[in-house]
Order: sequence, then structure tokens, then C-alpha cells
Amino acid sequence: MSAPIYLDYQATTPMAPEAIAAMEPWLRDGFGNPHSPHRMGRAARAAVEVARDAIVTALGLTGGRLVFTGGATEAINLALKGVAFAAPRDRRRIVTIATEHAAVLDSVEWLGRQGFDVTLLGVDAAGLVDLDAARALIDERTAIVAAMLVNNEIGVIQPVAELAALAKAAGAVFLCDAVQGFGRIDVPDADLVALSAHKIHGPKGVGALWVRDGVAIEPVMHGGGQEGGLRSGTLSPALCAGFGAAARLAAERRDEDHAHVEALWSAARARLAGWTLNGDALLRYHGNINVRLAGVDAARLISEVRGVAFSAGSACASGSGRPSHVLKAIGLDDRAARESIRLGFGRYTSEAELAEALGLIVAAAERQLRVMA
Repeated sequence: MSAPIYLDYQATTPMAPEAIAAMEPWLRDGFGNPHSPHRMGRAARAAVEVARDAIVTALGLTGGRLVFTGGATEAINLALKGVAFAAPRDRRRIVTIATEHAAVLDSVEWLGRQGFDVTLLGVDAAGLVDLDAARALIDERTAIVAAMLVNNEIGVIQPVAELAALAKAAGAVFLCDAVQGFGRIDVPDADLVALSAHKIHGPKGVGALWVRDGVAIEPVMHGGGQEGGLRSGTLSPALCAGFGAAARLAAERRDEDHAHVEALWSAARARLAGWTLNGDALLRYHGNINVRLAGVDAARLISEVRGVAFSAGSACASGSGRPSHVLKAIGLDDRAARESIRLGFGRYTSEAELAEALGLIVAAAERQLRVMA
């Protein structure tokens, strides 16, 4: 049986051949511990540092340090909890957005149980935060403000530069979850930036947190004191090398990838002209299209269209049976949320594949509606 056409790029991306090639030597003979002092250890350490430099270069922020983690979820936990626990006693407020990833929302909920004052900013029907509301709440009591650059479910681009400026003016730390935007759009001048390798055609199991110089942050995991004491544990040179190669490639191909995604977006919008777009049509990353069609059961559609891999929302929250918190935040009721599908495409999606996949999805949706008529 042939592999399905893959349209779930927000869940994970196909690995770049260059990333696989960069990993292979460190999965074979280069198995030394990068924290060991002998020659094999030093060679492994050099590979880690080359990768670190490549990611920082692709990120485009000056100064600071890049801390490798086991993924973006760990990076976000380190950022939120590490800054909260290092904050002065008169800064106990945490401000974030209702449509954030579960790694943010669950972390701030936990911090709320530890005595912090957690404030969730709502969004409008387009999925965008109200800056006036943010301005009123981000004040001298705020320790950290967290916002996602590109939403993983509906693709909208939040005004992160403006939020970062509000945080800076109040003396608060600003965390940007740049997982979906890194390598595709500019990352704002943040204090902390969370990244993931497998969303930019790198391997799963490795992420990073960029930390601006001077940011006070406590470790949340203790042990050998690796990564400058912020993240204990032995690093995988192979995973780091794959991440570095993917970041370097994303930077080199950024314009080419952007043009390709724009062509795919235009084709998808034309084929799905009768479907309603969820989220802002302009302020969004065009490699994500989240749409709904009245009367369609999205879960059934995903099951029926076996030749296409796509989703109804975040892979991290799939299986819960609950409608997407993002779609509910933009005002959709449970029925409309359950009529919504998310299609994600990118570098390795051909226009022919996309056309075939959309044809299968549209045909299956039309069958559903005929049966219900």
C-alpha cells in the first residue's frame, strides 16, 4: 500500500535528506559522549557547537545563548517555570493568550497552583489578541509574557513584536513560542525563544531555548549541570547535528520555500472556495489552512480519506474528544469546531499531490452531505 499524501506539517515535517546525512556519522562511529574530555568526546562536542551556531545564525537574534532541550515542550517549561521562580516577589503575574499551545497553557495553570497570578488574554474572531487589553494587564507586577508567533492550529500570526515591546516597557520578560514560525518568518526581539527541530524538517526529540543575556532563569531539571547549568543531561550529537543542518537549510531556502508555500496556498484556497476559513486570512502563515464546511464530520472525514494524512487540530491534544480550545476561543461552537479540518503543507509537498489530496477530501465531504440530505 502506498504512503498517504502528507498534509499535516503543523504536527511534524518530513526530515530533510541533509539533516539525515548530518546525523548519520554520530549514530555510527561518532558515538562519544559530548561531555567527555577524550578525543571522541571532543569531536562530539564540536558537532554540537557547530549545530548550535547554525541554529543561532538562522534565528537571527544577537547575543544570548542557545540551550538544547529534548523538545519545544521542555523549552517552554524551562522558560516559564525558570523565569517565574527567578522573578522578584513583587512580580507574580504571568500573562499569555487563550490560544497558546498546551505546553504554555498547562505550565501556567500549574504555576497558578503555586501561587502565581495567571491572566489569559482572549482573541477576536480572527484569532488575534487585543493589544489594548494586553496593555492594560501587562504592568509592574508582571514577571513574564508568553505568546506564540504562529498558531499551530489556525496559522494566525500574533503581533508578537508589539507584545514584546509592552513586556519590555513593564520590565517583564517576553517568551516567544516560535516553533511554527522559525525558519519561515522573522522571529521578534524576544527575551526567550522556544524552538523545535522536527517542525523545520529536522529530527524529533530535540529542541532549544534561546535566552537573552541578563535574563534571570532557574533550571527546572538538575543533574550534571550541562548546558551552562540550565539543562542537565547528556546531549545527543546526532540530534543536535540534525537540528543544525535543518536550521541551516531553512535559512538558505527561505525565499524558495516561501514562494512554494504561497503557490500551494493559492491552489488550496481556490479548491476549497466553498469552505469557511478559520482565522485571519491575511495575518497568517500560508502553510496552514484551517477550514470548515457546515454539516461535515471532520473526524469521520479523516477516517474515510485514508489516502491523505491530515488532522482536525493539534496532534498534542488529539484523542481527547474535546473540541479545539483554539477554535472555541475564536467563537466557534462545538458543532462548527467539529466541522473543521487543518491542512498543513510545505517544502516537500508537490502541487500535483496537493491537488489530488484536495480532490479526495472534497469528494468525501460531498458524499457525507449527500447521505445527510
